[in-house]
Amino acid sequence: MRYRSLGSEGPTVSALGFGAMTLAPGTYGDVSERQAAETLLTALDAGITFIDTADIYGAGQSESLIGRVLRGRRDEYVLATKFGGNQDGRGLLVPGLGRPEYVREAIDASLDRLRTDHVDLYYLHRLDPTTPVEDTMGALSELVTAGKVRYAGLSEVSAATLRRACAVHQVTAVQIEYSLFSRAPEREVLPACEELGVGFVAYSPLGRGLLGGTIRGRGELESGDWRRGNPRFQEGNIDQNVALADSVAELAAENDLSVAQLALAWLIHQGTVPIPGTRRAENVLANAAAADVTLDKELLLRIEELVPPGAAAGEKGNEAYMANIDR
Repeated sequence: MRYRSLGSEGPTVSALGFGAMTLAPGTYGDVSERQAAETLLTALDAGITFIDTADIYGAGQSESLIGRVLRGRRDEYVLATKFGGNQDGRGLLVPGLGRPEYVREAIDASLDRLRTDHVDLYYLHRLDPTTPVEDTMGALSELVTAGKVRYAGLSEVSAATLRRACAVHQVTAVQIEYSLFSRAPEREVLPACEELGVGFVAYSPLGRGLLGGTIRGRGELESGDWRRGNPRFQEGNIDQNVALADSVAELAAENDLSVAQLALAWLIHQGTVPIPGTRRAENVLANAAAADVTLDKELLLRIEELVPPGAAAGEKGNEAYMANIDR
């Protein structure tokens, strides 16, 4: 496992992290406590020192699992969690979750579930349209001063919002969906991160599983799997996206890699920290191996030819999901 600094002033983390959304029941289907614990411990033992979660994953269950399973090993990993992503019955953001008073309430609840006295990286999950980002960043800055949070982050924000936030307090990391299938951050956000010394964390780095090498169609998604409502998994789109993933898999096989390893190695090469999630310990080990993969110029060119920006069919989220994103 290789390690890198997250942003110009942030912590040292493994080149590849672990996204713990998958460990909460009900998001990607059922997962037992035993299986979730085994997967989480395997990640830590494999040298993955960057664990990412959020208070809304399983309504706090992901945070609680981390608190129980990794209790006594707190000094072995960098812990990131998020607040402000709660949605109403229509899938739209609940207003007011960026208010300073809410930020203070949310961190205390997360710390209690995580069984720790501090979070290393605390993200605003989605920009609150009713609260200026300057006010939210002011509250995060106060939490840093109080020692409850070490670094502040933002998720799914525009380059313009990032610049406004950094004027109040240094943003250590921005987390946005980024993969071979989702290339939008390359236009403005990634250049802004480089300019401002902000680290970039790529969530859904395997295209929500499409680049994992196992999904062949909608029939393989469990009934409770939220991807059933995602445009990229709808009839027609999913066939095109699976075919696209198959072409990447062929290229990966030529280089003795899995499609997931190639996709993750590509993201690491871009200077980002991908945080793939999985419910299976064996997948954790396979993903971790991507941190040691070196991609030469010829291979990078072939990847670009196979999967140029905009190649994936369908938006990355439905109408409500996209309405919650600052663009």
